[in-house]
Amino acid sequence: MTLALNVFTIVAVVLGLVFFLAGTVGLLRFPDTLTRLHALTKADNLGLGLVVLGLLPQVAWPFGGLKLIALWLLALLAGATVGPLLGHAVWTHARGREPPP
Repeated sequence: MTLALNVFTIVAVVLGLVFFLAGTVGLLRFPDTLTRLHALTKADNLGLGLVVLGLLPQVAWPFGGLKLIALWLLALLAGATVGPLLGHAVWTHARGREPPP
């Protein structure tokens, strides 16, 4: 059973790192700020979720697991808050006016 959990951890963390890498490539390759922001927030949220999922079998329960889940939820909340704020700022700056509601 321990071997299966270790393999699951390795696979999930590596997949999470692949998503982090994809988000970084999107950040570097996409032409404008809004598409870069979209690629980065989506890929990083999924990547962090996979890393947390992979690390859950390795931590002491229940507090270690709850800390990891809280970290992931806070990162999701931060991405959901900061992403639209940055998008709004870019839209306003690029057009010199407020976006339509």
